[in-house]
Amino acid sequence: MSNEIKIKVDFSKLKSLREKTDVSFSLCKKALEESSNNIEDAKKLLTKWGAKKLTEKSDRSTSQGAIFSYVHHNKKIASLVEIQCETDFVSGNAQFQTLGQEFAMQLASMPAETIDELMNQEYVRDPSKKMGDLFKETALKFGENMKLTRILRWALGN
Repeated sequence: MSNEIKIKVDFSKLKSLREKTDVSFSLCKKALEESSNNIEDAKKLLTKWGAKKLTEKSDRSTSQGAIFSYVHHNKKIASLVEIQCETDFVSGNAQFQTLGQEFAMQLASMPAETIDELMNQEYVRDPSKKMGDLFKETALKFGENMKLTRILRWALGN
């Protein structure tokens, strides 16, 4: 018999954590058990575990994906962003599509010369996050290797 004490998970907290993160119930439950039902600590654990899982999957082929565009309302700035993933199923998902649109809008709003520069920018809709955090959160939800592979920003006259 194990000496480990099992923490009873608060179902309302489990539901809340699942809604906030879109991570599987089983991982949310494990995170709440290990954090004594503390949602903020559980989120940190999920992020830590997610980063490890994404690193493990980083050598998988990303032959699917999509190209996203954004043209500013004044028609003077436009951007293109290519995001690759492992499966066609993920590339057609609404959350993947939203991620692509958010990256295209971000690039039009805040110039970046390189992918690293774009990933390190504060997200215009939520300055508490970096674009890289948004990307990792979405990749974790899908459990697939995803890559931002190309970016292009045009400004009228440049």
